[in-house]
Amino acid sequence: MELALEAKNITKHYTKHTALDDVSIQIPKGCILGLLGPNGAGKTTFIRIVNQIINPDLGAIRIFGESLAPKHIEWIGYLPEERGLYKKMKVGDQLLFLARLKGLPSKEAKVKIKYWMERFEVQGWWHKKVEDLSKGMAQKIQFISTVMHDPKLIILDEPFSGFDPINANLIRDEILRLRDNGATILFSTHRMESVEELCDQIVLIHQSKIMLEGEKTEIKSRYRSHTYVIESTDKISKLPGGFEIIKEVPLNGIAQFETHIKGGEGVSTNEVLQTIIKETEVISFREKLPTINDIFISIAGTNHE
Repeated sequence: MELALEAKNITKHYTKHTALDDVSIQIPKGCILGLLGPNGAGKTTFIRIVNQIINPDLGAIRIFGESLAPKHIEWIGYLPEERGLYKKMKVGDQLLFLARLKGLPSKEAKVKIKYWMERFEVQGWWHKKVEDLSKGMAQKIQFISTVMHDPKLIILDEPFSGFDPINANLIRDEILRLRDNGATILFSTHRMESVEELCDQIVLIHQSKIMLEGEKTEIKSRYRSHTYVIESTDKISKLPGGFEIIKEVPLNGIAQFETHIKGGEGVSTNEVLQTIIKETEVISFREKLPTINDIFISIAGTNHE
């Protein structure tokens, strides 16, 4: 497995607080990794270390096989949670300035800026001042500034903040397209529905330590509760041994029932169905897998934002 980023034993202390405690993270090349955790868990500290804004007290980071160094800033595109555009500058001048900081020659930078402005349908904004843009419009420019130099590693901290649903879908599609074109993406968010849609892998940091990591589908399977949801024409009264009905509700407007059942391991779903269909017609039968939000709460507790 080729790694885009490998962080080993990262530790960071502040005066009276340990932000990261022996944190090791591997991000495979070409994947989207969701960095999750309650406020204060250490996510922002880790992102700042990768961007070389601050240094770890202990540990090391390798990026695409090389020890992290100042030259690698040009390999990274960083969208911070607290946006940072210069309000008095015109949009085109702003993007050109930031592209030059990332090492792009002026001629190449203008070509890439034009491409992205057309892609986001904002080509008429070149001479607009940032202060004249709405929050959502400014967010589009900030996103363009993050990706216009074709970074190998893209770090997105709450990228959907400030977007309406239409533009949020636009950004989501661009994130997936960038991944499919070879970029590696580190994605930090509190929006669990975005994690469900976008992320290939997950790392959950809680109280400065990694509490959970792995592929999203494997993690959801690991936390399965053997709960099933059945829609049927009549109430269910008989189940195989080891199963119990935990909820049963009539479906409004139609003569059907939704029944939630739970059972232990060792009894196949075929056995459950064979028992049920003897007394009612089964409309649908599915396993209720935990959501990422369910898993997050089970590990981090309910005292989070």
